[in-house]
Amino acid sequence: MSRQPLGRPTQSLHTCRNRFRQDHRRSHASREERGLEVSAPQSDGTRWDAPSRRGRILEILDTEDFVSVKDLSEEFGLTEMSVRRDLTAMVNEGLITRVRGGASKPPATAGSPQYSQAASRNAHAKRLIAARAVELIDPGSSLFFYSGTTVARVAASLPKDLHSTLTIATNSLPVIEEVSTWQDPHLVAVGGTYLPSYMTFVGPQAVQAVEGMNTSVAVIGCDGLSADGGLTTPHQLVAEIGATIARQAARTIVVADSSKIGKRGFTQIAPISAVNVLVTDAGADEKELDRLREAGIDIVIA
Repeated sequence: MSRQPLGRPTQSLHTCRNRFRQDHRRSHASREERGLEVSAPQSDGTRWDAPSRRGRILEILDTEDFVSVKDLSEEFGLTEMSVRRDLTAMVNEGLITRVRGGASKPPATAGSPQYSQAASRNAHAKRLIAARAVELIDPGSSLFFYSGTTVARVAASLPKDLHSTLTIATNSLPVIEEVSTWQDPHLVAVGGTYLPSYMTFVGPQAVQAVEGMNTSVAVIGCDGLSADGGLTTPHQLVAEIGATIARQAARTIVVADSSKIGKRGFTQIAPISAVNVLVTDAGADEKELDRLREAGIDIVIA
């Protein structure tokens, strides 16, 4: 007796494989659209998440004039679409300029070699500090931005949805230039005697202008910060206006990379009692941070 066939399969194996590939591609694309694409591992075995990818892009542009989407795609193990999404986010933060096929450094602010050198030192740590510092700023705040490259980085990192709610006062030329590019900014530019090496305005005229202001927050940088010496800087005129800013603000946030922590400079800007919050990076000396905490300062590690 002959066997009856069990019936033909509804799909061939070839058809099933094709459908699996199509479904996999659709799933992959969907994950990519939601920012969930899995990247290649870094040298230490960890995956390239968005902050580490963007930090790496900035590191490349610290030494190169241009980086291509293709090269970044290969390094991160991501599609070019994902890389372009990273670049778009960085353009919106003012960190890079998009050009055909990749990205380049944003146009540099004309300034002194001293200021440019300071801006390039510990650049990655300053970016992390700035990103963390802006989280401490509430909508509707009035802010005074002091001079310094880390302070200027904070101003450049403020999200666009906050711009129209803030009142910005500053004696820093880079901050003035940054805020002036915002749509309908509320900016108070403090003039006076210009110091090219600091790209800032100082002197009696600047001090008098600041004395007439009261802000909810002051964002201040320094060349040294210690529990014993307070905030310090090498320049007396820079210290003078910094002291005035700290007095006129209800809350003082200091942004300083770890190379500044524990150091004591030539002239005091303000005693440690004037500081409410310190935002620094993970390389800061732990013993000095403990002393600062004992002095009543909130420490935020970026």
